[in-house]
Amino acid sequence: MQLRTLAMILLTASALLFSPAVTRAQDEAALPDTTKAAPEDRFPNTTAGEFTPARGFDIFTSKRGSLNISMYGNFRYLNQMPGEQTFQDHLGRTRTVKARHDINWHRTFVWLSGFLYDPKFRYTISIWSLPTTQQTLVFGLMRYSVSQPLTIGVGLGPNLTARSLQGSFPFWAGSDRQMSEEALRGGFSSTVFITGEPIDRFFYTAAVTTNLSQLGVTATNDTRDMGVSASLWWMPTTGEFGPRGGFGDLEEHQTVATRFGLSAAHSRENRYAALSAPPNATQIRLSDGVFPFEAGALADTVTVEFLDYDVFSIDAGFKYKGFSFQAEYTRRTLSDFDATGPLPDDSIVDNGFFAEAGHMVIKKRLMLYAATSFLSDEFGRNPWEAGGGASLYPFGNRSWRVNMHILHVEQSPAGSNFGYYAAGQTGTIFSLGTDILL
Repeated sequence: MQLRTLAMILLTASALLFSPAVTRAQDEAALPDTTKAAPEDRFPNTTAGEFTPARGFDIFTSKRGSLNISMYGNFRYLNQMPGEQTFQDHLGRTRTVKARHDINWHRTFVWLSGFLYDPKFRYTISIWSLPTTQQTLVFGLMRYSVSQPLTIGVGLGPNLTARSLQGSFPFWAGSDRQMSEEALRGGFSSTVFITGEPIDRFFYTAAVTTNLSQLGVTATNDTRDMGVSASLWWMPTTGEFGPRGGFGDLEEHQTVATRFGLSAAHSRENRYAALSAPPNATQIRLSDGVFPFEAGALADTVTVEFLDYDVFSIDAGFKYKGFSFQAEYTRRTLSDFDATGPLPDDSIVDNGFFAEAGHMVIKKRLMLYAATSFLSDEFGRNPWEAGGGASLYPFGNRSWRVNMHILHVEQSPAGSNFGYYAAGQTGTIFSLGTDILL
């Protein structure tokens, strides 16, 4: 009986796999053409940032609700060169660069999403894993679309501090952010937000978050302070900027698509740990790559316990017939320090800029791009980077990509196992990877 049942299951699966209906379904699963009009979904999950589901596969639909499953995966080789080096921080102390050379299944997302009773009431359950740090999280987001100008939501989402925190992931030049944005941006945290399109082609999102980054911070060591952030963006010519508003013009816009935006955020940040322990707050780094909450970060024997984080960003971009360009300027201020002793500065201001330009040299298949970024800082270090890469789309759509990314970096202020950079690094970064979004 078991063998007969197994045989029936295999025959049924084979019939489904090779049937014309499945072929049509696979064709329909291709990304929609957004080059002529705005997407049909008038209530996009614009504030969900990296946690926005893909088109996915519909598992179940009824009057009571629906269930869709989608996924993202990234495997890459990363080499931060030279492997052994040191750098001087802004106080002249010698520190070691922790350069990586590895291959990893780098990042996984699985999204379960749909509606509950009312199609305007949407939910997303996200499963996120980063094997390089042995972290796995499960979290959610719920939103209700009152009307086109207003959607209300709660869940885990971004502090709206930069262009890449507005839903463009993973459609970036490479698989991670450029140096200046990575160094100055905020992170993800529990949030209450509103978003919408109150005027044709003009969008907004505003959020209140529990802190700048919830990763590694538990409710036990969190403070009573909360963060606020907001983004505005305008797409005057076509009302869209391609899938997710991401980089590159794989879709071959025949009319110039334009996007202009600004973001701002404020958060009162803490070490989220006892003075005798290392800080749990690791989202913020100084322009020399040092955590400001480290013991002695700003002055020997002095530890910062609280500080104000304020950021303002403006961005602009265009796409046309396979060409794409985007740039962003960011100004970050750290101030109002509460420390165990006197500090040499009342505030620290960093200005960052990045630009990316790309062209589809083979239509629907191969994009070449160049990228650069730099920081102007009060320490006189002025970190910068320059490089570029290539993205191959084997199926002619964004569902599968092979990417090569090469950069030369000077005194990197950014550093984490999430992105490309090692704090303090001067040298070459090489990445070769592949990712899928289904």
